[in-house]
Amino acid sequence: MEIQFTAHVFKEGRLYVAHTPEFDVSSCGGTESRAVRNLKEAVRLFLEEAGRMGTLEQILDEAGYLKRKHGLEGPRLISTVQASVPLPLEHA
Repeated sequence: MEIQFTAHVFKEGRLYVAHTPEFDVSSCGGTESRAVRNLKEAVRLFLEEAGRMGTLEQILDEAGYLKRKHGLEGPRLISTVQASVPLPLEHA
């Protein structure tokens, strides 16, 4: 069985960082595709360890996954937007 999750990729200096908000796991790489590949591996290891520790069901529940007849259904991403707010003057 496979589990789907969202991967946000952004650049920090020369590295690409991939992050999944469902599990709050991140990884990085020298290219976008490498960062995503590394994130997949990090999520796989995270979920394996959660399974060994007996916390996998709790993690999936907290991340918004539901058990269905056909498998797991994850939270549906509606959109990704960049937003802004003004900084307080003492921090500007």
